[in-house]
Amino acid sequence: MDLELEELYDRYKDMVFNLALNYVQNYEDAQEITQDVFVSVYRSMASFDGRSTVSTWIYRITVNRCLDVIKARKRKKRFGFITALFDGEGKEDVPHFDHPGVQLEHKETLEKLFTYINELPENQRTALLLSKTEQLPQTEVAEIMGLSVKAVESLTQRAKASLAAKMKNSEGKK
Repeated sequence: MDLELEELYDRYKDMVFNLALNYVQNYEDAQEITQDVFVSVYRSMASFDGRSTVSTWIYRITVNRCLDVIKARKRKKRFGFITALFDGEGKEDVPHFDHPGVQLEHKETLEKLFTYINELPENQRTALLLSKTEQLPQTEVAEIMGLSVKAVESLTQRAKASLAAKMKNSEGKK
């Protein structure tokens, strides 16, 4: 690879941070993921074979790291639930929504939306975040996810339909 790590970091740090923030909705966690991604990039630079673009490669590393963090949160939450059964404490771990780009008056709506996004199956969530929030072309999303363009289109449509239904249901409960 011709690029130096510092050059890769300067070029892609915002992209990585923004994608991570969309996945985890927490500033500090997104910063940590960004650091982890560039450690992974550094460690695997020599093995980058150029079959995809550098940005696609870094997106794939970022998505995988974000999904790992989310899975670890779920394990921690499950463990907390199990220990609460034995401790007799019924504390529920509610995720904290900390996205710096959200104005206060829209925070509640976006918090609800991201709660629903987080409930989507992993592949639908990834397709939706990459195509809608990152605004990547379907072909690049397909390459990042290792799927066909048609599969990505289908996942995105199912995710949008699911979100619309959940939002409609929540509005009907007011």
